[in-house]
Amino acid sequence: MTYRAPIADIRFVLNELAGLNEVAALPGNEDVNPELVDAIVEEAAKLAENVIAPLNKIGDQHGNKLNDGVVTTAPGFKAAYQQFAENGWVSLGVSPEYGGQGMPGLVSMATEELWCASNVAFSLCPLLTLGALEALSHHASDEIKATYLPKMASGEWTGTMNLTEPQAGSDLAQVRSKAVPVGDGTYKISGQKIFITWGEHDMVENIVHLVLARLPDAPAGVKGISLFVVPKFLVNADGSLGARNDVKCVSIEHKLGIHASPTCVMSYGDQGGAIGYLVGEANKGLSYMFTMMNAARLGVGVEGMAIAERAYQQAVWYAKDRVQSRELGSDDPAPVAIIKHPDIRRMLMTMKAQIEAQRALTYFTGAALDKAGSHPDANEKAKWQAVVNFLIPIVKGWNTEQVNEIASLGVQIHGGMGFIEETGAAQHLRDARITAIYEGTTGIQALDLIGRKTAMERGMTAKALLGEAEAVAGKLKAAGLAEMGDALNAALVHARSTTDYVVGQFGEQPRAVAAGSVPFLKLMGIVLGGWQLGRAALVAKQKLADGEGDAAFFEAKLITARFYADHLLPQTGGLAAAILNGAASVMALPDEAF
Repeated sequence: MTYRAPIADIRFVLNELAGLNEVAALPGNEDVNPELVDAIVEEAAKLAENVIAPLNKIGDQHGNKLNDGVVTTAPGFKAAYQQFAENGWVSLGVSPEYGGQGMPGLVSMATEELWCASNVAFSLCPLLTLGALEALSHHASDEIKATYLPKMASGEWTGTMNLTEPQAGSDLAQVRSKAVPVGDGTYKISGQKIFITWGEHDMVENIVHLVLARLPDAPAGVKGISLFVVPKFLVNADGSLGARNDVKCVSIEHKLGIHASPTCVMSYGDQGGAIGYLVGEANKGLSYMFTMMNAARLGVGVEGMAIAERAYQQAVWYAKDRVQSRELGSDDPAPVAIIKHPDIRRMLMTMKAQIEAQRALTYFTGAALDKAGSHPDANEKAKWQAVVNFLIPIVKGWNTEQVNEIASLGVQIHGGMGFIEETGAAQHLRDARITAIYEGTTGIQALDLIGRKTAMERGMTAKALLGEAEAVAGKLKAAGLAEMGDALNAALVHARSTTDYVVGQFGEQPRAVAAGSVPFLKLMGIVLGGWQLGRAALVAKQKLADGEGDAAFFEAKLITARFYADHLLPQTGGLAAAILNGAASVMALPDEAF
């Protein structure tokens, strides 16, 4: 089975739910229109299906080889990356100022889904480059921008972010890497970083590392972290590459999944100090890096949804191909394809409904990010930024938690064959597992959601979005889709009560509220996903009434939204009970009793 880009659904979400026309109306997007975006997505789909997807299993089997600091990638990856870069895909969303094509983030997100679904290990390299480019474009000096950004935008050089150290996982206050000034605006960087994705490889001639480190007089904790550009090869004044910098990959991790993506331990300064250049002001590196991390967190949400799509496609193919057992209720004793069996259908519908809800909510967030960045009205910019801030931890956390369930259902549908590596179903489950961990675990996303994004804001954005969902519930009932409207309203009762609980109790009982933070994140994902599928159902019903488009496609939208209302929205009741009443039992058991 190979990957097929879900172009029809992507087109539907872009135009009917995310609001491509509204994004196209923003300043700087004058050349953007549905026809152009269709052409971009179709061309991206061809590359994803024909070049990148066939390398997914090869990369999983071969992994990467490290020899004396040099990482050799899996067969076919270097050639595929060169084609990817030469065709301009790295630069799609990059500002024309740096040689990019200036497409809005929503359009880039649609192509990112295709890269992640076809081969998530491959996709991480350009996605991290774009994150590094984003951080530098906002915070670096003009000299640094001129030196590095055009080459990164073209894909000739790639980028990384170096945060984690052996003693400091997500707690960046413990970062110990050092930066010592040596004059002429340069610094000598020393220290070790771990878990550096695509930190070393053979696909490009230079790698631009963004490194968190401390200056000699830096204050303790996160307030004393600075950000530095540390290239693999130094760059001469004329733009040519100079001497090899004192940075080296000393090992690559042996991982559960994403085998084709080298996860490196990077050592800086073994020969006296790696040359680095300060980005922005001293001791503000963490805030600068968060520019990259927010983009990365949204990108990981895309990864989760995309891997789920790939696992779903494989499960559908297998369910249609695998013949086993007679059909229940039939007089015909002949065995049938397992897709005829009710429990297989339940699992496939669970996968399909969640993926469509996630795609809609994720693309809606991408459009909100474009509006927050480019809307000409300051109040609108602020409103959409608040929406982005609220939704990113949900998109990152909910999508990645659910892809683990979805990929596991894919294995279950394969039965015993799903446990056999040759079928490929297990790879999706293995690849998916990291998404709920890196760029901030689900627990970290959930703490961010309840604290900064809900309690500190007194629930303002949360309640505004729930109000939008309530309006959709009313429209569903008016349109003759009362069962969906009632299910969404019932879930909204739970969303509102838990939001009030978070706002009312977080200040005085932060540990109690935190005990239910992940259930709260999941509840919000389910409810807001139901909001989006409710919107999809309204569009589909109207299209059918008007006789527009593919009737089978829109009928499927209605059925999928009904399944979501019947099977997934009711989960909010159990989650709300855990959030409101479950804190005491979470914290009660003494440490020594574990």
